[in-house]
Amino acid sequence: MQAARLHEHGAPSVLKVEDVPAPEPGPGEALVRLLGVSVNHLDLWVRRGMPGVKIPFPRIPGCDGTGEVVALGEGASGVEVGQTVVIEPGSSSGESEHDKAGNDHLSDDYQLRGEHFNGLDCELVAIETRYLLPLPDGVDPLAAAAVPLVFVTAWGMLVSRAGLKAGEDVLVLGGASGVGSAAIQIAKDLGARVITTAGSDDKRARCAELGADHVIDHGDEEWGKKVRALTDGRGVDVVVEHVGPATWDTSMRVLARNGRLVTCGATTGPKVALVLPHLFIKNQSVLGSTMGPRSAFPTIFAKVAAGAYRPVVDRVMPLSEIVEAHELLEARRVSGKIVLVPGE
Repeated sequence: MQAARLHEHGAPSVLKVEDVPAPEPGPGEALVRLLGVSVNHLDLWVRRGMPGVKIPFPRIPGCDGTGEVVALGEGASGVEVGQTVVIEPGSSSGESEHDKAGNDHLSDDYQLRGEHFNGLDCELVAIETRYLLPLPDGVDPLAAAAVPLVFVTAWGMLVSRAGLKAGEDVLVLGGASGVGSAAIQIAKDLGARVITTAGSDDKRARCAELGADHVIDHGDEEWGKKVRALTDGRGVDVVVEHVGPATWDTSMRVLARNGRLVTCGATTGPKVALVLPHLFIKNQSVLGSTMGPRSAFPTIFAKVAAGAYRPVVDRVMPLSEIVEAHELLEARRVSGKIVLVPGE
């Protein structure tokens, strides 16, 4: 079968599309033919290499996608041959209290596809059926491939961690990104007012289409002052922060009294500073968030099927062009997600 693999860290050119043996489904597993796999920033980090994270080679990247069940292993249940399914990005033993509560992402043994073990940038994958969710009728599987990682991450940030409420103001940094575009839609569905930033005219237009009430030029050095002006100087109740040092200081300055800043990423670096008196005098909270609860997936895809959430796909490309896909994402020349089609 066709698979994209890494044999070393480096530039996009280290990705090699190769022919590898097809897997067989074991007990409790389904054999799934991938229909679409999205490209995430996680794939870039795995490819480049991350300090302190050892990636055994060769490694197949790709953590979320959709596929068709083509065979079932002994004792497999919950899905049927011929069914179109969504694949969850993570994996865990299923034995912890977090797992049993539907919060597998909080388990000590939680791992991500494509990072901790082989992922989905291939034609076929053998996978335990508990990680497969039947795709609701009428949902395009290619569009759906862009949903799992970013929507469950944004859900974890806004619903699980920040506890966003109707009537609150939320600032979403980088609204045209995968997590940003999901956060805009989740926040609007919760009844919040959304202020977001984006770096180009087309990206700002995309944010407005997704429901953002106000869109600010991300390159404007005065963007923080504009956020405060839109809130009559009060600031926002919640900041969705996934950029890091480049935006952190301003993100903290625009956070209102009793506000919550929730972060899931550090694309511009790992270290930031906090002014402690501002933090405790204003009774603010800084919250870390990684992934989100698997229990949210049925709700997320029900909302996708109902049109309340819309996957944002910049383009669809064959898996054979994965090097170009990484180059485009790395150069920030995409608005939304790139979806790869294995076998092409």
